[in-house]
Amino acid sequence: MPNPLKIATLSFWHVHAGDYSRQAQEHPGTELVAVWDDDEARGKAGAESFGVEYTSDLDALLASDVDGVVITTGTDVHRDIMVKAARAGKHIFTEKVLAPTVAEAEEIIAATDDNGVKLTVSLPRLAHGYTQAIREVLDSGRLGQVTYARVRLSHDGAIARDGNAEGWLPQRFFDERAAIGGALTDLGCHPVYLTQLFLGAEAETVSATYRSIAGRGLEDNAVVVVGYPNQTIGVIEAGFASPNPFTIEIFGTDGTLTYSDAGNVLKVGDEELPVPGHSLDPFGQWVEHIVNGTRADENISRALELTRLVVAANEAATTNQVVAYNR
Repeated sequence: MPNPLKIATLSFWHVHAGDYSRQAQEHPGTELVAVWDDDEARGKAGAESFGVEYTSDLDALLASDVDGVVITTGTDVHRDIMVKAARAGKHIFTEKVLAPTVAEAEEIIAATDDNGVKLTVSLPRLAHGYTQAIREVLDSGRLGQVTYARVRLSHDGAIARDGNAEGWLPQRFFDERAAIGGALTDLGCHPVYLTQLFLGAEAETVSATYRSIAGRGLEDNAVVVVGYPNQTIGVIEAGFASPNPFTIEIFGTDGTLTYSDAGNVLKVGDEELPVPGHSLDPFGQWVEHIVNGTRADENISRALELTRLVVAANEAATTNQVVAYNR
């Protein structure tokens, strides 16, 4: 690529803003050129850490020759900022979830399509080697009819320790207005889209239980149960209050599959299977879509269904009722 794509990071609200900014610096096809943030101190600190310009004027930035933007704002402003960026012709790489509601997610997707903008949502575990290996096992039929799947992902970011009075996760992650939801809406996105990958997106019912171990304002401990028309059950677990290994369990009429990132061990029954390396990460996929003029069809579809299930889970937890998964 003769000229790297010029990329701007929009906000250091999210804890992964630095990770994606680093990718923009390190990818041979992109160049990080600017940071915008509605919090001047936070934005200037982020820009300084990467040696690029900070601006408080989003409209001016979107009117510049920037090619694409990384969206790491609060979830509540995703729709407004992404639609504005799309109308300015800027390609969009965004942190999950895509939007607080399905309607807003659909509006974002429509705006990117209408303006020829390439959209990719960060769903990194779809590209991980264990995911590929698990899909191959499921496709082979070795487990028989799948009856149950459980995916758990958690860390201890909400828990005070090592002299940190609140934990390493910023308090803004527990702001109901900006974050929309706690552990399930943030970290739980990964178990959600993996469960949908393994069991399908066409669920029937969703129930949820949320609890707050640390008492910081939103749930830091969440379990979601998804019921399917074929009677399969999916269990999604997420937390900010315990540093458990990432775990996948899938049960079928003829066998059991387990995966743990403690040792990167994948087993079907007692047989340990090789785990391949990761494929191209979402940021790299985004760059390829821009360069090749292609649309991230599967990524966008899965991001929309992810939003749909998270919205249903939050409703189920709030109402303490089983809710229909409406497509």
